Amino acid sequence: MAIINSDEKPDIEHRESDGVKETLSLSRDELEALDSIEHTHAGKFAWLASLTAALGGLLFGYDTGIIAATLVYINKSLDNHILSASDKELITSITSGTAFFGALFAGLLADRFGRRPPIFIGCVLFIAGAVIQAASSTISQMTVGRAVVGLGVGSASMVVPMYIAEISPARYRGRMVGLDNASITGGQLISYGIGAAFANVHGGWRYMVGGGALPAILLMVLLVFCPESPRQLIYHNKPQEAAAVLRRIYPLATDKQVDDKVRHITFYVELDKNIAGNKSLWYNLRQVYVIGANFRATVAACGLMAISQLCGFNSLMYYSPTLFALVGFKNAVAVGTVIAGTNFIFTIFNMFVVDRVGRRRILLITLPLMGIFLIIAAVMFGYIPINLKTLEVIPGTSPGAHEIVVLICMVFFVGSYSSGCGNTAWLSSEFFPMEIRAMGTMMLAMTAWASNVIVSSTFLTQMKNTTPSGAFGFYAGICMAGWVCVYFCYPEVKGITLEEISKLFQHGFGVKEARQIQKERKARRNNVAV
Repeated sequence: MAIINSDEKPDIEHRESDGVKETLSLSRDELEALDSIEHTHAGKFAWLASLTAALGGLLFGYDTGIIAATLVYINKSLDNHILSASDKELITSITSGTAFFGALFAGLLADRFGRRPPIFIGCVLFIAGAVIQAASSTISQMTVGRAVVGLGVGSASMVVPMYIAEISPARYRGRMVGLDNASITGGQLISYGIGAAFANVHGGWRYMVGGGALPAILLMVLLVFCPESPRQLIYHNKPQEAAAVLRRIYPLATDKQVDDKVRHITFYVELDKNIAGNKSLWYNLRQVYVIGANFRATVAACGLMAISQLCGFNSLMYYSPTLFALVGFKNAVAVGTVIAGTNFIFTIFNMFVVDRVGRRRILLITLPLMGIFLIIAAVMFGYIPINLKTLEVIPGTSPGAHEIVVLICMVFFVGSYSSGCGNTAWLSSEFFPMEIRAMGTMMLAMTAWASNVIVSSTFLTQMKNTTPSGAFGFYAGICMAGWVCVYFCYPEVKGITLEEISKLFQHGFGVKEARQIQKERKARRNNVAV
């Protein structure tokens, strides 16, 4: 499809792919003129489609959160004995481990078959895993069920935010992808509520894990009414179908604006096809690393994701009832619900402010706060009498001032995390250009789950070997190191289209370039000459 007239005399830009230079023959102003549809308001359709896809996030959150309550109430239901610390770490971490491979599998499918098929497959895995868990009578069966669910979690974590990002108008992209993050934390909160509801029911943990099949069935039904993303339709040579979807996303746009948007997307898709061609999956995966711009985008995105997982937050999500029982709270699941509720509330807060305040600014504020609260908690743990062999409070003690301070610090830590890197990390799929977006997002999700495995499989052991103070002090150090990395390597991309973002990493991490684009756009809006 020819989209550039021979009599045009635009600026010339170059991109390199494995030593071959591809020429972009449109200037920034000309490309922006083709993208005027972004200045119109989005209709309800984009929000409804995003909300439907975000059910995948709810499944993600529910199935990773419900294990916290399950571990408390499972008692001797598996192999007729109380689960040891290693049993709990196995059942918990296996989900993260297989999620790594689920993300890999979904990434390999996402470009070849589109974004929706991996979500359908993920639903099937969620249903199968829920059934296996609910019917388990041995640790091995439970582990298999958690492993199957993990494949679904990995698939959802990789495809859902990418799908939402591709159907979202630029000005609302942060909030729409935030729906997925809100669904994840909402699913975790629901899982704690279900855990409390079935706490006194005989075999109630089976209802807890089996309930994960219900939203998966709902998502499968509703996904039938959601379209493929316009970028994927154009990638698969279906411009008319893409135009029809764009008209539903931008109901106030003129036909010319829709046609221009199709041309705009097609321009980048054709460029991406020229770069990727009909190369093998291995060749396309290599482009994530051998092209400087792609590699820098991957470092920025995956670096933040690793920080968000290694900072210790998931130790609270998976083990909060265990942790609060450790420091002496009798109703540990109820106290853990406070953590899940805080997580959900501040995720909603992030969703409303991320496109106004910006990703980078939020991170620079919240990461040091996370470190400070973890340091205070680490100090307080030093005053709590804990038997490090059993990870239980020494008998005869009850929660006092130090334990209350730990709880307060955990609440503020979670609030800072959820309003910052916990949600912003999943937005980073927007860093990747079209030709590597599936591969890049796959690497993003795989980074999340590889880091998650490290935390979930070592937390209880680390608490024993380094003391709770040592463990939380270590996590605080990661938060502070993360602040430095964000300052130098994470650009602000609020309001910038996906096609423009890929240019930011051409000659560095794009922090200054992104700031200049923001200034120019603000000046144009205010009719002030820069």
